[in-house]
Amino acid sequence: MDDLFPFQTLFGIFGWPARHSLSPAMHNAAFRALDLPCRYEAFEVAPHHLPDAVSAIRALGFGGVNVTIPHKQVVIPLLDAVDARAGRIGAVNTIAVTDGRLIGHNTDGEGFLRSLLEAGVDPVLRPVVLLGAGGAALGVADALLDRGVCDLSLRARSLEKIAPVAARLTSAFPAARITTDTLAAPIPTSVLLINATPLGMKPNDPLPCAVESIGPKSVVADLVYRPDETPLLAAAKRRGATIVPGLGMLLHQGALAFEIWTRQPAPVAVMRAALVQVLRRT
Repeated sequence: MDDLFPFQTLFGIFGWPARHSLSPAMHNAAFRALDLPCRYEAFEVAPHHLPDAVSAIRALGFGGVNVTIPHKQVVIPLLDAVDARAGRIGAVNTIAVTDGRLIGHNTDGEGFLRSLLEAGVDPVLRPVVLLGAGGAALGVADALLDRGVCDLSLRARSLEKIAPVAARLTSAFPAARITTDTLAAPIPTSVLLINATPLGMKPNDPLPCAVESIGPKSVVADLVYRPDETPLLAAAKRRGATIVPGLGMLLHQGALAFEIWTRQPAPVAVMRAALVQVLRRT
C-alpha cells in the first residue's frame, strides 16, 4: 500500500450540495483503521464548475472521488472511460484514477444488493416492485436484474418518465419481464418492495405507495437512510413485513468505492460504526 499511496492522498465527494454527506466520516474511519495516509473531504461543486473540478482530480493528485446529485450523469463525458455497469445505466457515483486515466464506476446497485443479502433477503426469490425513476433506481434495477431477478415492476409518478428506464433495462436484460406502472398502482402481496424515491426524507412526506397489501410475506426496503426507519418502513413493520433500512446501501456502496480505490477489502464494521455514530449526533 505504500507504493499506492506514498504521500498523503486526498479523496472526496463532489455534489451540490455536499456538506450534509456522511461519506467523510465513513471513509476517514476506514483510512485510519488501515493506517493509510489518506483523507476524504466533501466538496460543494456547482454544476457550472464540474468540468474544472473533474480536471482537478488529476491535476491535484486525488486518489479518487465519489459523485452525487446532480452530477452522476453529466460527469460521464468528462471522464476517460466508464465500466460496464456505469455505461449501461448512464450514471457514475465513483471515479477512480487508474494509470492516470479517470474511470467511472457505479457502486449504488451492488451496494444495495449487498445490503439485501446482509439482511438475509435473496431478491431472486420473489417479484420486485421498484419505486422511482432516477439514477439510484436505475442502478438498483440493473444490479437486481444482473443478479437474476426475472420479474421487475418499475413505478413512477408518470409512465412517460419511467418508459426510457424500462426500455434501457429491457435492452440489457431481454430475458426478464419488466413492466411499468404509476406509484398509485396497487402493490401485490409477497413482493420485494423498494423505495428509490426521496419520499420519506422529510417529516411530512406522504408514503410513496399504498401499504394495504403489505404483510408478513413482504420485504420492504428503503434507499432513504435518514431517518433510519422511514414512515414506509414503519408502516411495513407494523404489518409484519421484513424491512431493510437504507443505511446498508449507503455503507456498502461506500465500501465498494473504497475497495476500487485501495484494492483491498474495506473495514465494513468500522465504516458502519462511524455512520451510526454520526447519525446519532444529528
